[in-house]
Amino acid sequence: MIDLYSWTTPNGRKVSILLEELGVEYTTHAIDISKDEQFAPEFLAISPNNRIPAIVDQENGLSLMESGAIMLYLAEKYGQFLSKDPTKKWKTTEWLMWQMGGLGPMAGQAHHFLKFNPGKAPYAEERYRNEAKRLYGVLDKQLSDKAYIADEYSIADMAVWPWISRFEWQEIDMKEFANVSRWYTEIAARPAVQKGYQIPKFTQDIPLP
Repeated sequence: MIDLYSWTTPNGRKVSILLEELGVEYTTHAIDISKDEQFAPEFLAISPNNRIPAIVDQENGLSLMESGAIMLYLAEKYGQFLSKDPTKKWKTTEWLMWQMGGLGPMAGQAHHFLKFNPGKAPYAEERYRNEAKRLYGVLDKQLSDKAYIADEYSIADMAVWPWISRFEWQEIDMKEFANVSRWYTEIAARPAVQKGYQIPKFTQDIPLP
């Protein structure tokens, strides 16, 4: 049994989508970051960096924070969505790290300035809008000759997809990125993605281009 501590953010949805795709039993604990619940001592004992998501594996008592580490752990534990072939495994890991180090932080800054603080910092708005658009271009090129980011549907797709689901917040015109739009729409139709997107609660229907 996996205990998932999460909220309705791209990083949280990465893990709930993976758990749904794995089809394993898990219990969700909502950590409402709008109410600063991430600073509760009980949660900090699991996630010292006061960030969601986090998990506790009740089979062995292991607790993990950081969505990328959690995804690698779950994929290896259950033997799905991370190839055992070394080349495929490391290509998947490469794109997971791309999301962790590039798309996530840059899109997050775009959300901060473009969605929540428009007009306060024009330079920052331009910088993060342009960087988000550049990263969409990188992803579009990667998807130009393959169905999924690392050829097979994997944790790389599940990590990237929730950040793309906020394309409107990033002021991205998906018509400019046909390959991303095709990939995004196909993944959005997966039942596990539709369910995992609404964990720990319903917020809205999945945005479509």
